[in-house]
Amino acid sequence: MSKKPVKVLVVGQTPPPYGGQAIMIQNMLNASYTDIRMYHVRMSFSADMDDIGKFQWKKLWKLFTLILNVYWARIRTGARTLYYPPAGPDRVPILRDIVFLNATRWLFRRVVFHFHAAGVSEMHDQFSGFTQKLFERAYFQPDVAIRLSPYNPEDGRDLHAKQEVLIPNGLADMGAPYLADGQASRPGPPRLLFVGVLQPSKGVRVLLEAAHLLHQQGHDFVLEYMGRFESRAYQAEIEGLVAEWGLEEHVRFLGVQTGETKCRSFARCDIFCFPTYFESETFGLVALEAMQFAKPVVATRWRGVPTVVAEGETGFLVPPKEAAPLAAKIAELLSQPALRQAMGQAGRQRYLDLFTAERHYQLLEAALAGRELADTRRVEAPSVA
Repeated sequence: MSKKPVKVLVVGQTPPPYGGQAIMIQNMLNASYTDIRMYHVRMSFSADMDDIGKFQWKKLWKLFTLILNVYWARIRTGARTLYYPPAGPDRVPILRDIVFLNATRWLFRRVVFHFHAAGVSEMHDQFSGFTQKLFERAYFQPDVAIRLSPYNPEDGRDLHAKQEVLIPNGLADMGAPYLADGQASRPGPPRLLFVGVLQPSKGVRVLLEAAHLLHQQGHDFVLEYMGRFESRAYQAEIEGLVAEWGLEEHVRFLGVQTGETKCRSFARCDIFCFPTYFESETFGLVALEAMQFAKPVVATRWRGVPTVVAEGETGFLVPPKEAAPLAAKIAELLSQPALRQAMGQAGRQRYLDLFTAERHYQLLEAALAGRELADTRRVEAPSVA
């Protein structure tokens, strides 16, 4: 007699907005499984990237509604496993989690935390007294803690998880249909591409400062930013610097792109740049997307990014918040087309070896079904200092 699938109630945000966590949860829900059956209760606190992490009165009503929806879904589906992605090190989302988890954890036999955002455990000592007790009741002792990279904060350990597993992200192959187009010679200067929310801790200004240095050194290039500005004030600041430094002919803002338009932007770029020092960074999903398209990556040695980018093999890793080293590595790739191609091909092979969607969902299914996982720590980049 075949074993019944484990019923899992997934509580999480799906697009819009199109952040990495929301995309991964949507992909997870769309995948096919044998040993588990997923049911989804959608979080909808943020309609736009601008709303994420910010307090709004309407979110209190959404929180109350979410709790009621979880109660109803628990009764309707019979799911006894809760899947939940905890907040990062940000006080407002943590307070939301404290209320939500204290209201719902008791309904489930197993609780699985998937740390798409990392660092919540580091906030424990920022609370005191009764609030700290509620923090502990909400977050402590999950049955399973899923960590994306060995370079991320050890949230599972520090929250006293009963089991901690390492499962790197994985993606369906978007790049294969565009590989020939991506390798074709194109008129015009080399293209640099950044993808993400345009905010300070994603390294937006650092990359612009690097572009300024490259321009002063006489390099020809076009830098494209794909994504939405976090605020109009920050947009004005960055656009002002573009004008001040005379980079109008070298910098373009593409806005948010999805689907084929996004894929074509990846395919036509020559170097992918990801100088993040984002507080909740755990993986660098956009760097993996670039590797699907056989693009070399220049990124920061920050949190889980070295899990994706192998230093000196699929690209370069530089210190965060420093424009000069970033510019130097971009310049090295600008001046060596053969190196760009070799690193890009190595990046695509690394994706195929370690970060496919099939591998990711097999590991995830095993964790959610309560099966033992094979060792996944070989995703570490051995040459990273």
